[in-house]
Formats: sequence, structure tokens, C-alpha cells
Amino acid sequence: MAKNKFMPEIKPEFYSLGQAGNLMPQEEMLEIKKHKKSITIGVPKETSFQENRVALAPVAVGLLTQNGHQVMIETNAGISAHFTDNDFSEQGGKIVYSPEEVFKADLILKVAPPSEAEIEMLKPRQTLISAVHISIQNKNYFKKLIAKKITALGYEMIKDKTGSFPVVQAMSEIAGNTSVLIAAEYLCHPQYGKGSMLGGFSGITPTEVVIIGAGTVGEFAARAAMGLGALVKVFDNSLYKLRRLQNDLNTRIFTSIIQPKVLLKSLKTADVVIGALHNSDGRSPIVVTEQMVTEMKKGSVIIDVSIDQGGCVETSYVTNHTEPVFQKFGVTHYCVPNIPSKVPHTASYALSNFFAPILLRLGEEGGIDNLFKNDYGIRQGGYLYNGILTNKYIGEHFNLPYQDIELLMAAFQR
Repeated sequence: MAKNKFMPEIKPEFYSLGQAGNLMPQEEMLEIKKHKKSITIGVPKETSFQENRVALAPVAVGLLTQNGHQVMIETNAGISAHFTDNDFSEQGGKIVYSPEEVFKADLILKVAPPSEAEIEMLKPRQTLISAVHISIQNKNYFKKLIAKKITALGYEMIKDKTGSFPVVQAMSEIAGNTSVLIAAEYLCHPQYGKGSMLGGFSGITPTEVVIIGAGTVGEFAARAAMGLGALVKVFDNSLYKLRRLQNDLNTRIFTSIIQPKVLLKSLKTADVVIGALHNSDGRSPIVVTEQMVTEMKKGSVIIDVSIDQGGCVETSYVTNHTEPVFQKFGVTHYCVPNIPSKVPHTASYALSNFFAPILLRLGEEGGIDNLFKNDYGIRQGGYLYNGILTNKYIGEHFNLPYQDIELLMAAFQR
């Protein structure tokens, strides 16, 4: 081989040094095999008032059964979301005809928290995935789960890699979009509205929509309203949220800090008001007083999405999907908690898109213990681990003993 003048000559001793290094004892690198586990998943029919969603859509059931898992669906569990038993069975789901049979599964997957009757049907050391809704629970609820040594995840507390709460975000997106469609429905209603179309045409003054809160609900309400041609004004006490909203919408809309005089001026000309304030500590602050409502236009519409936390409008009180609205001072109020349940087909798909990957990972990891150990975000959603309370807020709020989940996982790895 011809000698290359651009390459330095490699001396033989370097070869011998490299060979000697290879002959030295090396650390053995063994592949750690994950023992996949086939799990039985039970999806009971929701019994909570006007909870129309189902935790898994048929297509997700098919994905899980194709990966070796068994999914038991209580008969008519998806009927309110317009999924039939046949839809589930065609995807490999097993239809069962009593809640007792569903609750024999390894893992119970629900949308709403289990009722007292459902807690009685849970087996010792079972895994439960559902909402928690801490604000409506009592001490006895958690004590019953602890007594059965349940491992429980509250899906609204599960975090993704960005540190956000994906289920809360998905439901907030749906609530924001749907709130504008509800407003459009009642704005043109012959009894509760004034025969106006939400939006605008050339030569006609556009509908004015005031959104209080620049979070996810507020953002998607603004997107929907602007898409229909409405004039949108957004109020929030966080400048960061208002700046982020303008950046996300890629347009300069009217934004303001919540100042009573400025807010009242906008309320007087508003056709629609959407209350979308959220408070992580409990009740939403009341920023629209009764006096402000008296000065709004007759036939205008208030959609108080914050009613889940008590509402941000003083004249609001909880309604339901059967009787969703009432009028006060000539202003129509829509104050139904759980707005995504109004569009259960769409909301069920959103939940299903979140649950299916988690359940697949649970099987691949070999069980809930390994999933807790290896996934920080999932771990944050856990509030019970084999009957041990691991959520600090629940422990302090209900005066129950709790342990740090990170310490439990450290002990588990030993």
C-alpha cells in the first residue's frame, strides 16, 4: 500500500497497546429484559350523574387486545358516547353483563371516581385509574381504598414530559371550543337569546366575546370565536398568560389585566361572556359581580366554565345537562360542570388516546410497580401505592398519614 504523506505514521506499539487494552477484564454489559405482562382491564359503565364519557373507545380496545391484553366492557358502557356493545366486541373486547364481573379485572379504568358501591366491589391490591376530584371527596373515601391496599392513579394529576397535565389540557381544549358553540346556540335562541348569530358579516358589527381567563380554556375559546368572526377580548391577571396567548394565536387581540372599570366597560357591550378562570388552590375568584351583570345587554349569554370551582360570576349557580340555563337580569347563564360530557363521543376519544399508550406501557414494563419506578410523570399521578397514601395534599387536607412516593420507589429498587 502506498504511503500517504498526509496521514501520520502509526507506530506498531500503538497497536499492541490497543490489543492489550482489549485483553484486560471488561465490565460485562447485560441487556435487562423486560418481562411483558398480559393484563385484564375492566371498563365499568359510569354511574356518576350525567357522566356520558367512556374511558376507552373501541379502536383503543382493539389496540390493547392485539397486544395480548384482555378488555372487559360492561354492557352499554359506551352507549351515552354512541359506542355500541357490538363496536367493542368487534375489536376484541369482552362484553360482560354485571359490574361485579367487570371488577374482577386486574385493573379498573374509569372516567369518574368510583362510588362507594364500586369501592366495595374492588379486590384487594387491585389497580385503579380514574379521576380523583379531591374537592368533592371525604376522608372515608380514601380510608376505604387504603384498607383494600389499592394502587390508584388520578389521571388529572399525571404529568407528561413537559411537566403539564395532558388530560386536563385535552378536556380544557374541548371545554373552550364547546363553550363558544354553546354560546352560539343560546345567542340565537328565541327564548334565551336575541336571534343573533355568533360571528359577523361584512357590513354588520361583529359579535363581541369577552373571555375571562387566558389559560387553555380561554385560548381555545378565543380560537373558536375568532374563527367565527367575533371580536374577542381576553382578561387575566397574569401578564405572562396574556403574552403567551397572543403569541400562540399569532395575532394582537384585545387583552387586559382584570381591572373592574375596564372589565365593566367591556361587559356592557359584550354579547357573550366566557368565564374561564382556574384556581389551583380551590375556588375560582368572583370577578363579575351581580351589579356588573345588571348592566349587561338583555339577551346576552354567560358561559361560566369555572363553575366546576364555584364560578367566577356572582350570579352563577350549578345547572346540569338536562336543564342547563337560567336567566337573571335578562342575561342567560349556562353553568354546567363537566362541559366535555356534552360532547361525549369526542371527549371519549381524547381520554382513550391518553389511556391506551399508558396501558400498553404498563404491560411492557411488567406491571404497575415497574411503571411507577420508571416513569416520573405517571408516578406523580399516583396517590395510593399498595394501600399507602403518597399524595401530600390529600394527606394534609384529610389528616391522613402519607409517605413520599420517591422514597417508596427508592426502597422498591433495592
